[in-house]
Amino acid sequence: MPSTDAFDLSGRVALVTGGSRGIGLAIGAALAEAGARVALAARHEEEVQAAAAQLRAGGAEAQGFAANVSKAPDIEALVPAVEAAFGPIAILVNNAATNVHFGPLLDADDGMWLKMVETNLLSAVRLCRLVVPGMRARRSGKIINMASVAGIQPGVAQGVYGALKAALIQLTKSLAQELGPDNIQVNAIAPGLIETRFAQVLHQTPVIRQSVERATPLGRIGKPDEIAGAALYLASPASDFTTGAVLVVDGGMTLGSFAMPQ
Repeated sequence: MPSTDAFDLSGRVALVTGGSRGIGLAIGAALAEAGARVALAARHEEEVQAAAAQLRAGGAEAQGFAANVSKAPDIEALVPAVEAAFGPIAILVNNAATNVHFGPLLDADDGMWLKMVETNLLSAVRLCRLVVPGMRARRSGKIINMASVAGIQPGVAQGVYGALKAALIQLTKSLAQELGPDNIQVNAIAPGLIETRFAQVLHQTPVIRQSVERATPLGRIGKPDEIAGAALYLASPASDFTTGAVLVVDGGMTLGSFAMPQ
């Protein structure tokens, strides 16, 4: 059984994109509580600074960095800024995402596709390009990509989003294979429906929420903190023999249809 030291992140630097709220902020808080020095990145300066201040108020060592990860110049400036403030990045959490199209897949125009590719997939590639050389030199690193159950099985009106999350899962597996010899673990988390502002069109639409709850053995949707525990495991020494994995955290929703008599 692993000791508590297996989850100790003291002195390690973690960069969490999409870190100003929801799942990203919950992950940042969990990593900080385990001792990591946490850099939160998000598009809006005011929001990300407020999020970092929230972590510092709880005793964490945290800073906010305004960056739009859909833009290559922002990423190229972000990584050096984080490392200048905290030191080499040991943990990268690619959490930032967008969904600008909710509807039939073929109704999405090229602009929608390109915006989502830049944010949901290419940002992870670009960040890995910048962070992996240092991890290789130190022969140590953790990369966590935030996928989705929509990347495992189709979701209603989420065809574009799901296609790109499926691509992110394949990216995770390919990188795990390529970076394993350098002792860098690359894993993904696939959340189900989580109560966040990002997913509010789903959980605030009664017919969708009720359908998900009926299909979920635990009978409810999730909270951001319930994803943070999975991220802590994948960021910590406890997961040193885990790579290329997709950790599904969905209350059992992807097990198939479910209905218990009341």
